[in-house]
Amino acid sequence: MGEYTPLKYYFNEELAVYLSRLIEPHYPYFNTISFIENIQNKVEDKELKARVAVIGDELKNHLPENYEDALAILLQILGPENEFEEGMFTKGYFLMPVAYFVEKYGLHHFDVSMLAIVEITKRHTSEYAIRPYLSMDIDRCLAYLHDWIINTNSHVRRLVSESTRPRLPWAKKMNPMKNDPINNLRLLENLMKDPSPYVQKSVANHINDLSKDAPEVVLSWIKTYKFHHENVNARIIKHGLRTLIKQKEQEALDLINEIEKR
Repeated sequence: MGEYTPLKYYFNEELAVYLSRLIEPHYPYFNTISFIENIQNKVEDKELKARVAVIGDELKNHLPENYEDALAILLQILGPENEFEEGMFTKGYFLMPVAYFVEKYGLHHFDVSMLAIVEITKRHTSEYAIRPYLSMDIDRCLAYLHDWIINTNSHVRRLVSESTRPRLPWAKKMNPMKNDPINNLRLLENLMKDPSPYVQKSVANHINDLSKDAPEVVLSWIKTYKFHHENVNARIIKHGLRTLIKQKEQEALDLINEIEKR
């Protein structure tokens, strides 16, 4: 086996060269030499997130000043959609600085940025990029999220659950929507019977997040959901209650027993 190389080293001058080659056909004025040199000089002593930020900022500095013009160029380098429910990260790492660009610079261009977030998600992930938008205008985001719930692309449906998780790994903890976990659960309800295991896992992880801060709300919601729905997905619920089960919370244990007996 080869020696493990930390992911942060992927975000270096070689990636700068690769991005330049993708961008140049769509933007002849792109200053490739400056772009590569700036990234090479700035990333050396930095960790992963800081390296991604450097490259995202240099995209901002080297593309048209107008955000929407710059974004239009970046959308042309995304490549084909990921048709599988794996490889979201490993095959799309080069898009992390693009997602960062949208995250940092697109807040005042809400609609075009949300469309970009969807396109990036089909190839990599935008679960981090959308978080500032959720904080800025949850109602406007919810309008998009409800549309994405019925999207035919499982990556987009997963984004609905994953991006709104209160305890999303590698992200700053976020309060439940409108400071009420029931709003999150109502959103997840539309994904409880999703056919994709990839989406199901995200829903379960989201429920588990909520159970750590509002166990009574989560348990009450699951009871109500179980009462009103047949063919409940026991796997989602069991995985979603794993923290409470580990804590031997009796109500959670009883719920799982009931559901598994169906």
